[in-house]
Amino acid sequence: MKFNVTIDRDEDGIWVVECPSIPGCVSQGETKDEALGNIQDAIYQCLQVRAERGLPLTIETRQIEVVAA
Repeated sequence: MKFNVTIDRDEDGIWVVECPSIPGCVSQGETKDEALGNIQDAIYQCLQVRAERGLPLTIETRQIEVVAA
């Protein structure tokens, strides 16, 4: 399965990665590559927990267009 993730750097320089289609699925790393590797593990674990609890594996996400002023 493929998932979209967001990548951001916090004020301490740590890379923070989140999977918007899985609520609460967030990870981090000292490098971008480390953070991306960590989110792969987090996604796998989140999917397992959601399946065990009978929750939908993902929530719906969409792209919308916003016209800048």
